Amino acid sequence: MTGFAARPLLFLDVDGPLIPFGAGPYPQGDDANPLLARVDPALGPLLAALPCELVWATTWMDEANECIAPRLGLPELPVVAWPEPSDEDGAGGIHWKTPALLAHAAGRDFVWVDDEISGADRAWVAARHPGRALLHRVDPGRGLTEADFGALRAWCGHPAQEAATRERSAAARWVAEASQAQA
Repeated sequence: MTGFAARPLLFLDVDGPLIPFGAGPYPQGDDANPLLARVDPALGPLLAALPCELVWATTWMDEANECIAPRLGLPELPVVAWPEPSDEDGAGGIHWKTPALLAHAAGRDFVWVDDEISGADRAWVAARHPGRALLHRVDPGRGLTEADFGALRAWCGHPAQEAATRERSAAARWVAEASQAQA
């Protein structure tokens, strides 16, 4: 072991962050999937510049490498293999992806970029993950914006203790608010 710290993982969803669902305007698509015209090629260099290891975390699975990566100018990326659906999916309000991403991270620091992240996911990860984690929700009507990239770059540049404290504080606030709402 050399003491080299692995770069954080960046789990990237497609629908919402890369294929926005807002009113547009969007270019006409001439592909079999007209939604692919919504993928902004300018996002590729911004993603590649982040000091993270990019990983597809999408139901597109390997099709993300076939259809999305070339549009972004990205190389083939690793893909999270999703478990079979179970009765446990969605338990406690957490997204069905959350446990699988935590298992895939295996203790490594990570960022998760998705449009379906909630406070329940943040609290669940904060309680179970020993490393740094940023669960960054993207507005699905707009997709990834410069403000989103600013947040990602800021997290990547913060010392581990400060970022971990901020994430745990956000999770604790969510738990307190949820408890008050139930009372």
